[in-house]
Formats: sequence, C-alpha cells, structure tokens
Amino acid sequence: MSGNRELVLDDLAIDARIEVAETLPGAFYRSAVWHERVLDRAFRPSWQLLGDSDLVRVPGQATPIVLLEGSLDEPLVVTRDREDRTYCLSNVCTHRANLVCEGATVGPALRCRYHGRRFGLDGRMLSMPEFEGVEDFPSERDDLPRLPLLEWRHLLFTSLAPDPTPPQFIDVLERRVGWLPIEEASFDASRSRDYLVDANWALYCDNYLEGFHIPYVHNSLAGALDYGRYRTELFEGGVLQVGIADGAEPAFELPSDAADHGDAVAAYYYWFFPNLMLNFYPWGLSINVVRPLGVDRTRVSFLSYVWDPGRLNQGAGAGLDRVEREDEAVVESVHRGAGSQLYRRGRYSAKRERGVHHFHRQLVAALAG
Repeated sequence: MSGNRELVLDDLAIDARIEVAETLPGAFYRSAVWHERVLDRAFRPSWQLLGDSDLVRVPGQATPIVLLEGSLDEPLVVTRDREDRTYCLSNVCTHRANLVCEGATVGPALRCRYHGRRFGLDGRMLSMPEFEGVEDFPSERDDLPRLPLLEWRHLLFTSLAPDPTPPQFIDVLERRVGWLPIEEASFDASRSRDYLVDANWALYCDNYLEGFHIPYVHNSLAGALDYGRYRTELFEGGVLQVGIADGAEPAFELPSDAADHGDAVAAYYYWFFPNLMLNFYPWGLSINVVRPLGVDRTRVSFLSYVWDPGRLNQGAGAGLDRVEREDEAVVESVHRGAGSQLYRRGRYSAKRERGVHHFHRQLVAALAG
C-alpha cells in the first residue's frame, strides 16, 4: 500500500502459514469504509447474544431489545406465548414502522400504539382497524418477521441472516465445559457493567486472543497463571485459551471424564467470531460482548453469572475490573499507533499469537463474502 489510498481486499490478505504471515495493516483499524463492511459482512449474519431466559420468564411476557445498539441497531422483541414457546421478532410495525413494544409487558398480544395494529406473541398480525376495502390484506407481509432463536442453557442468541448456518459453539462448549452448572448461575448486576474503549473493536479482540501480553500488562493475573503452560486451541469459528493455575492458586475441580482432567485449570477463555467471549472461572461465567460504536469507539459489556459465590475474588477470575482497565489502556495506545504513517504491518509470534492469526483470517474471509 502506498500514499493515502483506501485499502482494497488484497491489502488485507493473511497467509495461512503463521510463520510467514503479516498482520492486518494498521490502516484497516482506522478505515471507516472497512468498518461499515465489517458490520455488514461479519456482524450482520453472525449469531449474537440477546441475554438470558429471564427476559421472558412467564407466559405472555414480551421484552424489547436493540440488537448490538450502536452497531446493528436492530429493534427486536423477545416473547413467550401462553403455550410457553419463545420467539424473537422484529419490533417494527409492518404498517408504518413504529416500534411495537416500547417496554417490557405481559399480555395476550402486542399492540402498536400508533394506529392500533395488533400482533400475536408469535408475530402473526391479528387485527387492524380502518382497513376495510384494502385488497390482499392481511398477508404474510403484515406479520412481524420472525428471527431464529437459539437457547443454550439459559442464554438466548439470534441472527439477522435470512438462513443462518447453525452455530457450532454449542457443541464446542458442551464437549469441553458441559459439566459446569451453567444453568444454575445467577446474574450478578453488581459485577456487570459496560466499558467504553477509544479504539477499534478488532484491536480489542486482537488483545483478548493472545496471552503473550499477560506478563507485561497484567501483574496480578500473571501471578495467578502458569504462563509457560498457557495454551491456545483453534477451532472453526473460534478460539479457546486455557489458563493453568500457578502453584496453589484456585482451579476447577474437574470430573474424571473431563478433557482436561489432571490439569489445574484456572480459566477457560472462549472467543466466538466475531465478538463474543465466554470466560469460565471456578466461581462462574463472565460474558464479554464487544459492540463497535464506530471505527474508533467500542463498548464492551461485562455480564457476570455466579454459581459459587464463595470462590469470587480468587485466582484468575479475581480483579476483572483492573484487568479490563489495563487492557483498555494498551488497546487505546495500539489504536493511536495504528494511525501512524510509518507503520504498515507486523508479524505474528508463531508460538503465542495463533489466536490473533486465526481471527484475522476469519475476518478477511468474511469480508471477501
């Protein structure tokens, strides 16, 4: 690349061999053009977390959600009908595009307050006043579009893709950590919050996907983990990093048939393309959802689910707020550096940056369509 011309797809090519590959160009992280393409080609068709099943605990309940607010900004509503079936629907009235559900409700139907159009909790249009004489009405186009709704344990996911590929992360999680009491975990609002990062979302993921920086950036975390035994595993659509406890630091009590039985596992760090992180600790689950707000602004939502309060504030799962702030500082510094006229592309550590290389290749593949 030369001068100030906009990057083209060929500029983003990542060699399959990490030993010879170069990283994404610094200019990619500063490009508004590529940021919009990422939202359209990587985020829009992906599976995204809606929340947990408490969104609609009782039959008749409906809860509005903005999917990836600040990024995709898609108005949705999650419902549970009288037969205890759950749905994810468009929250936009098929008459004149008013938001149908503007707050959590319980009732037999949804009603648009603009002109009175009513919908069943499965999205079917039920009635519409003053429409006598309108031909070919009602039709399927008058129903609220229904999105796929996937429930794993008590977590809910959806996708805006018209015919999304079934997500593979469910099988991946069940095989490795399915023995954990995930459905018993309770949401802890006091340990959940949003962080705003003045950097490109992909740089945040880059940083998450390697333990290379831990000894240099995270003193407390480095003391809880055995860096020499920290390992990264790649799979289609994601990355797993396994943190091994250092010495007598807290670790999981693994069942005898667990894949990692015999290891003092302190943490499982899962990342699923493009922006979901599930971090399992002996005390519970910390979910991180990375939400791009712009080419240089990111919101990271930390959601904490606790199943063993007695193990909080110990080991690798302690001090997450401090670790997050340390990560923010370095990611923001990298974002500033990516704007340098003198920086082009870096190289990967074949030993420590396999997760970053895997992410970059998936991202470029998505952009290529």
